[in-house]
Order: sequence, then structure tokens, then C-alpha cells
Amino acid sequence: MFSYRLPFISGLLAFTLLSSCHRKVVPTTTAAGPGTSTPVAAPQGMEPSLPALKPVNTAFEFLNAKGKATMELKGDKKTVSISVRMQRDKAIWMSAGLAGFEGARVLLTPDSVRVINRLENTYFAGGYDYLSQLLNVPVSFADMQALLLGDYLPAPAGSKPTLETEAGDKQRVRYPRQNVSVERLLLATTGRVQQLKVSEAAQKRSLTVDYGDFKPLEEAAGLPFANNLNVQAQQPSGATTASVSYSKVSVGSTPLEFPFDVPKGFKRTK
Repeated sequence: MFSYRLPFISGLLAFTLLSSCHRKVVPTTTAAGPGTSTPVAAPQGMEPSLPALKPVNTAFEFLNAKGKATMELKGDKKTVSISVRMQRDKAIWMSAGLAGFEGARVLLTPDSVRVINRLENTYFAGGYDYLSQLLNVPVSFADMQALLLGDYLPAPAGSKPTLETEAGDKQRVRYPRQNVSVERLLLATTGRVQQLKVSEAAQKRSLTVDYGDFKPLEEAAGLPFANNLNVQAQQPSGATTASVSYSKVSVGSTPLEFPFDVPKGFKRTK
């Protein structure tokens, strides 16, 4: 049987939490009904100086995915099976286990974070400050959702983003956010995010999320969806790497369940 502590599995399940900043996000998608995608122009007042940037975001209502996740932290490397379910703007549910045994379960809503650790008979219930402290990067539900889906988030109002065209029909957007520098690399032909990079020079911290193995989702009008995600976080204390490979992804309007019941006898942890 395998073992790992709550911070480890939480970090593994929440690799998508590694985001650029804590903010109230203005959605970049136009509702076009479940199972569709649409090119998204920056909302009014957000990046008006970048008319050439035309990101394409997902617009389906429910997502159900299965795959494998691997995370290496301070020499401790684990690979587990994962299940991910999502209802847009409302819930993100994740489960990880090995050999048919569930080790941890996570349920995120816009205002709460809940984690069950079956290996230690503990659970957590609180806000996003927990994940922000765990990952040393402030995060929100909107950040989680965008990173999980590989969607584009515009620069916040008041910032001055820049756009550079690179080889291979790629567009790189840069802008400052509080004390960090944020970069997003998009493929102009598809409008999909290829990479997210966040760096903080003063603290010598950086985060890079690479999206790969794009495959069309038939239920989403052939929208290219990243089936592989690779994350590398660098801090003064060392590097953390994580990778996720989906073997099955389905989207649509069929409702999904997000079961989350804390077993009797489990102790709450801070």
C-alpha cells in the first residue's frame, strides 16, 4: 500500500491551482450553449490594446475526465489514477487513488475548498487561503477552472499587457500583476493556450504550465483540448514537478454528481 501526506496529495490533485494571481475574473466566454466553443474577444475595458488576440475558450457545461497524475516533491514521486468532474462556474470534483483504493477526494466551489484524506482519516474544509498557502501562489475558483480547461484569462483592468508574435504562429501576452509577471502563450491558428508562466524575481519563484497533446472534442464542435499538462514550480527551497495525462475526456450538458461525504471518525485538520 502507498502512503503520502495531505499536502502532497492535495498538491497533486490541485496542480491546476498554480495560477497567476488572486482576482475576480471577468469571463472570456460567450454563452453559446453546452458542447460548443467560441472565439472570445477581450471584454470591454480588458486588453483593448490587443485586438489581434483572439483566444478560443471552452463553453460546455459539464466535463468528465479520467487519467493518470504524477507529482515529484522533494524526491518523493507518486503516480496515481485520477478522476475529474466539473460543472462550469459551480464545482470542481477530483479523486485520486491506486489499485482501486481512493486516497483523497477534493471538492471545490467558488467559495470553499474541501479535501478528504482517507490515508490519514482526516479532512479539511475552508477557503482558498489554504491552497494559496500550500502552493505559495494566491488562487481562486476562477483560476482553477481556467487552468483545468486550458482557457484564457484576460489581463486585469488597469494593467498594460503586451503582445508579441513568435515563430510557429504563436502569440505571447505579458503583463504585471501585483508583484508577479504573467505570460500566456497562445497558438494563433486555434486560439488555445499553450503555456502559462508566472514569475516573481524578488522571491526567485516561477511557475510554468505547458499544455500538450491537443485532441479535438467531438462533443465540443472539434475544440482542441489539452490531454497532457506539465507543471514545473521553482522556489528557493527546490523544484516541484507534476504531470497529468488524460485517457478519456467527455463534455456536454448531461448533469454529473459530485459526491462528498466526510466519513465518521475523520478528524478535521487545519
